[in-house]
Amino acid sequence: MFLESDFLPISALQHLLFCERQCCLIHVEQIWIENRLTSEGRVLHANVHEQGDEARNGVLITHGLKLKSFVLGLTGVADVVEFHFSDLNGIELANRKGLWSPFPVEYKRGKPKNNSSDEVQLCAQALCLEEMLKISIEKGALYYGSEHKRHEIEFSELLRKETVKASQRLHKIIDSGITSPTHYEKHCDSCSMIGVCMPKIFKKDAKEYLEKYIYQE
Repeated sequence: MFLESDFLPISALQHLLFCERQCCLIHVEQIWIENRLTSEGRVLHANVHEQGDEARNGVLITHGLKLKSFVLGLTGVADVVEFHFSDLNGIELANRKGLWSPFPVEYKRGKPKNNSSDEVQLCAQALCLEEMLKISIEKGALYYGSEHKRHEIEFSELLRKETVKASQRLHKIIDSGITSPTHYEKHCDSCSMIGVCMPKIFKKDAKEYLEKYIYQE
């Protein structure tokens, strides 16, 4: 169990699985540089969070719900949590009859990635909700702005284990205070942190770098 003072942001899991060095630059060295992509993503989340709660087609929708887990040591804000009427698995809501089952929805500006970082981030939100509401949550969804489409995600045992493992890894890295070494890949070119990460330079060892760039006459 964690103390609230030890909580880390849920969004850091996405950073970790996308790029461990990026995660360290942001959450260990406290460096953040924005570009067009990150700016568009920030605006998207802000717009979603500012919307008021509503009921639509029998579904209750809340925006910007604060989340936390003492088990995982995580905190954050859910873009959207829908509450669907359920006869079997749900919670009671004020001024509403019956039981209502939570269904978290995370908004992304781009398109589905070729890794599980978005799924893990969404699953972490579900695990927070399960701990807070004392209920099991089977599914959620990722909404991608470039497609204007949502992808339903099942919180399988495999995804849950990956999420717990990523959370443990995140705490270990942040507690160490050591920034992970760089490793250049194609997606580095679109990263807002490329100017401080410099993966094409620092992929070489320190001796080679010094000999080439410092000791040359």
